[in-house]
Amino acid sequence: MSKILTTQMSGLLQRIQTSEEEAIEETARLLAQAGIGQGHVYFACFGELKAVELNAVASVAPFAKIVPWKDDVVVTEVDRVIIFVRSCQDPEALTLAKKLYNAFIPFAAVASEVANADNPLSELAYTYISLKVRGGILPHPTKLGERIVFPHLIAALFIYEAIKMAYDEMISDDEELEEDTSTSPFS
Repeated sequence: MSKILTTQMSGLLQRIQTSEEEAIEETARLLAQAGIGQGHVYFACFGELKAVELNAVASVAPFAKIVPWKDDVVVTEVDRVIIFVRSCQDPEALTLAKKLYNAFIPFAAVASEVANADNPLSELAYTYISLKVRGGILPHPTKLGERIVFPHLIAALFIYEAIKMAYDEMISDDEELEEDTSTSPFS
């Protein structure tokens, strides 16, 4: 069974990489606007995807300029927000998305469903990334017709790491430019 799990997980991550590569890059660029400037990058993670925020804050290499989302946070136009949620129909995530959208604060969203007109979160978000998880990825070993293993968190962490790699490259390029100009005899 572990070989089947490995095959299915590899396929899932490959689908994300193939179909969401451009959206991941756009999301990193959106978040880098705050990372390079005076803003903060807020991580609003819901349900089991709160683990993405924990990883971004407490990992060996934390996400630069991250601030965990709280309901009482005042977001300004220089800040950016990324929402991680299992379903695009999550009421809490949708409330936040509508609030940001109405305040003209660009934000990114990551959820299971594909982006389309029936996905309210993808319609509100500046950038949107699908987790590509539609249900269980393995057949149940004893219950015919049922599926098991719902890898939302694994897919979300994969997407987070892909965003972080591009984001780190973008903000380090900006830091290098600042260093280069500060050593110039003409500055």
